[in-house]
Amino acid sequence: MNEQGTDKSRRRILVAATSAVGAVGVGFVAVPFISSMNPSARARAAGAPVEADVSKLEPGALLRVKFRGQPIWVVYRTDEMLESLPSNDPKLVDPGSEVATQQPEYCQNPARAINPSYFVAIGICTHLGCSPTYRPEVAPDDLGPDWKGGWFCPCHGSKFDLAGRVFKGVPAPTNLVIPKHTFLNESTILIGEDEAGAA
Repeated sequence: MNEQGTDKSRRRILVAATSAVGAVGVGFVAVPFISSMNPSARARAAGAPVEADVSKLEPGALLRVKFRGQPIWVVYRTDEMLESLPSNDPKLVDPGSEVATQQPEYCQNPARAINPSYFVAIGICTHLGCSPTYRPEVAPDDLGPDWKGGWFCPCHGSKFDLAGRVFKGVPAPTNLVIPKHTFLNESTILIGEDEAGAA
C-alpha cells in the first residue's frame, strides 16, 4: 500500500473516532438539556398536571394523589356503589350537579365522572376546607341506616355521597369540586388537564 493510501485510511479512522467521541459529547450535553424541559417540583406544585395510576386500585378503594398542593381522590366504584347513587337524590342539595363551577361539563352527569367506575375529586370540604374522611361502608352506627357510603367531614359534620354530592342540612353549601382530568389510557388518569387544555 502506498503512503497516500495509508494516509486516507488513517484519516477515515480519525474522522470515525472523532465523530464517535463527538456523538458521546452531544449525548452528555443533550440529556441534562432535555431533562431541564421536564417540569420541576415547584412547577408541578404550581399546577403542572399529574398522573394517577389506577392499575392496582381495588374495587371500592381510594387512591390519593397531590395536585397544586391539594389532595385528589380517585375512587374505583363498584357496580353496587353506582347503583346506590340515585336513591340519595331526594336527600341532596344539588343532585343534578347544576352548579357548573363544581365540575367540568363532561362530569355533569349522575356519576359525576368521565368513566362511571372512576370518581375523581378534590378532597377538600366546600365548607371551610377540611379534608373529609372516606366512609365506604353501608349503614355504620355513627352515620345512620340510610348511609350508602361516601365522605364525612369530621370538622363540622358535612356529608357527601359516592359522587361527591352534598347532603341537605349540613354546613357545606356545594358538592365536592371535580378537577379537569382525562384518561391517557385504561389505567392512567391525567389530573389538571383535559382535551381543552390545562385547568
